[in-house]
Amino acid sequence: MPEYSVPADFRIPDDANLTDAVVANAAEYPDLVVFDRKVEGAWHPITAKQFADDVKKVAAGLIAAGVQSGERVCIMSSTRYEWTLLDYAIWTAGAVTVPIYETSSSEQIEWIVSDSGAVGVFLESKSHHAAYDEVGSRLTGVRNVWGIDDGAVDELTSAGSGVTDDEIEQRRRTLTPSSLATIIYTSGTTGRPKGCELTHYNFLFDATSTTDGLTDMFGEDQSTLLFLPLAHVFARIIQVGCVQSRVRMGHSADIKNLLPDLAVFKPTFVLSVPRVFEKVYNTAKQRAHADGKGAIFDLAETVAINYSKSLDGNPINRAIYTGPHLVFDRLVYSKLRAALGGKAHGAISGGAPLGARLGHFFRGVGIPIYEGYGLTETTAGATVNRPDAMKVGTVGRPIPGCTVRIADDGEILLRGGNVFGGYYNNATATAEALEDGGWFHTGDIGQLDADGYLTITGRKKELIVTAGGKNVAPAVLEDRLRAHPLVSQCLVVGDNQPFIAALVTIDEEAFPAWKAAHGKPEGATVSELADDEELRAAIQSGVDDANRAVSKAEAIKAFRILGDDWTVDNGLLTPSLKVKRNVVLKQYSAEVDAIYRSPKS
Repeated sequence: MPEYSVPADFRIPDDANLTDAVVANAAEYPDLVVFDRKVEGAWHPITAKQFADDVKKVAAGLIAAGVQSGERVCIMSSTRYEWTLLDYAIWTAGAVTVPIYETSSSEQIEWIVSDSGAVGVFLESKSHHAAYDEVGSRLTGVRNVWGIDDGAVDELTSAGSGVTDDEIEQRRRTLTPSSLATIIYTSGTTGRPKGCELTHYNFLFDATSTTDGLTDMFGEDQSTLLFLPLAHVFARIIQVGCVQSRVRMGHSADIKNLLPDLAVFKPTFVLSVPRVFEKVYNTAKQRAHADGKGAIFDLAETVAINYSKSLDGNPINRAIYTGPHLVFDRLVYSKLRAALGGKAHGAISGGAPLGARLGHFFRGVGIPIYEGYGLTETTAGATVNRPDAMKVGTVGRPIPGCTVRIADDGEILLRGGNVFGGYYNNATATAEALEDGGWFHTGDIGQLDADGYLTITGRKKELIVTAGGKNVAPAVLEDRLRAHPLVSQCLVVGDNQPFIAALVTIDEEAFPAWKAAHGKPEGATVSELADDEELRAAIQSGVDDANRAVSKAEAIKAFRILGDDWTVDNGLLTPSLKVKRNVVLKQYSAEVDAIYRSPKS
């Protein structure tokens, strides 16, 4: 079986825990600004000493409220300073943080709180309280419910005024690397979420290893703006990495305000899922075409991609494209960088495949995206591209201390200090996922090249087998089709069918401009234009591009345009923006059946 590992040149101390960095930063760099906190539209600096003091005060309040070492406390909130503050305060009190996505339903809240045995819950808003109240009477183990918007931080600070520093430090020192730090319930695309147990060691190991070689991001005078949900392990490990490395961090709670927040905060690097990078690219392209500058943008795009490709060892092409690249840097690329605040010199992408096209485009623009791969069960990053070891289109090589193996059936197996210990209260699922020797079965299909770079080709359980016996990995087609400016989401179908087809939704932001450019009624809906020849022709161009990545037997032969988009709110996307494949297939079963009764090519 193909296998590749990278040795670790670091060691996690036997008495270490995640709160050590907070204490050390306050002692060694008390006046260093480690956070910028947004309050009523204005950004306020928070020094290392202020943050440590805030953490200590809230931890004292938790101790005063009766929270014991090892007990679980839930946080249901958007991405904001208080999320990070509460996370570190819970750890300082010796307890375990259990995140709840802010979009979770009452039934999901009940499951996570009850399954984890949480004794306290932090709720951000009135809507969160309303959702909790529907099931709160059945959650008899919860002793305290705190409202973040209702002054929970001040309330706990006041309640803990009688707890001494020695008591707080004694509680903090109960934590060791093996102590449970968090239980993260995977959002999942089907079934009830499973609680992944991650220790302080898991986080310390992964934060240390993934930031190795990324000193241009996790170093002095660096900053980032978190806007992904902190309930997800991807944002959480970046949070930990920033605290460990003293990277200035801000929080943006609403993605609708992201561009204005980026303009003010001016991060030196960003992290995101591919969909956000796709939106930045598609929006820039649409605006250029709407302003009559489409030809310039398209040429600039070609130059950026080819210039990026030339960086991988083609000096002749680099000489050819260097001149045009300098010209377009002034005309086009600088404006794209300005959209991210103007100071970003790199980005980190995870959660889904980015694709080589976007990777080369952004690297050519001057913002290389270091794509990585991991799961909640691996504390986020297990592989990552780095400035000195990068292959666009792959998810990089294993992080130091981690090993990647490809099983005989193509499944990716992972082993290392970042791999979780099991699922909380679920020995059966743990036994299925972890085998002897610590190998974690990811459920993803991939390939390792001779240099150890991993490429994700699909999900083991999502492989489509056509009636003709052809195995098709839908992710390859879906990633390419979503790159079309008009496409928001898509799902490739065809299991036990004679050919491959796709369900497609339309991007609500791009649709009005397309209608105006093609003389369609301003008020026409996607449903009304789903069979419009020009709209179908536009989507067909995206299908044609996607089909270039696969064989004829794997190509999309038909598609249906759906009237409604898939979102987190309507339950068709996970909070990390992955399509809930089984839910979509169930909801749109009639549309899928119709494709094979009367396909529209």
